[in-house]
Amino acid sequence: MIDGKPYRQVGEPGPTGILCVADHASNFVPPDIELGIDPALLDVHIAVDIGVEGVADRIARRHGIPAHIATVSRLVCDLHRKEDEPALVPAESDGHLIAGNIGADIEMRLNRFHRPYHHALARMIDEVRPRMLVAIHSFTPKLETSDTRRPWEVALLYNEDDRAAQHAIRLFGEQGLTVGDNEPYSGKQLNATMDRHAEARGLPYLTIEIRNDQIATEAGQARWATMIADVAGRTLLALESA
Repeated sequence: MIDGKPYRQVGEPGPTGILCVADHASNFVPPDIELGIDPALLDVHIAVDIGVEGVADRIARRHGIPAHIATVSRLVCDLHRKEDEPALVPAESDGHLIAGNIGADIEMRLNRFHRPYHHALARMIDEVRPRMLVAIHSFTPKLETSDTRRPWEVALLYNEDDRAAQHAIRLFGEQGLTVGDNEPYSGKQLNATMDRHAEARGLPYLTIEIRNDQIATEAGQARWATMIADVAGRTLLALESA
């Protein structure tokens, strides 16, 4: 965290008309919060969307798309949840008990992390006035509790508004990728940030899930940042040309 803030903002508004959001980009746990877990778990998916910080940072610094990037782990406070969801401060994740979160002061974590993060994102949207939002997440090749492999390299999630997602599904598919359509997760259930900041404003958006073995290295992150910037730009052009 920088200056106690659960987010950092990178890049300046440019001609792209797009703003990037990365809710799960960090595995940071403040020193005064004890999760009661093996520290090694902070380097796996339950704590952070592996590779996303590098992708979002490159999109902001090299592709003219400013970014709002989380700086605290979802195990401390899941910024991509609604305030009243039990998983906001998870007591369990992918078979792992998060003992320190049992009986946690939820209101404190809302006030310290969740609310400042979303208030700052709302202010950034008001200032930048983007014409489309792009949310970036990553998913594992398989769950720790399952042997079933996930075949998609990338997926698009959406709730009610699939205007942008359908264009992006096609465009990623044209790159020879296997593209998930509301899988391995569904935006009908997991879309809190875009529900609040995009759908509620009538802004088109892309929620892009990248399989994390694709972005585990800096080279992979650079490749995907370029591809996302291109697909997002072409998606917005298609929407505005319709």
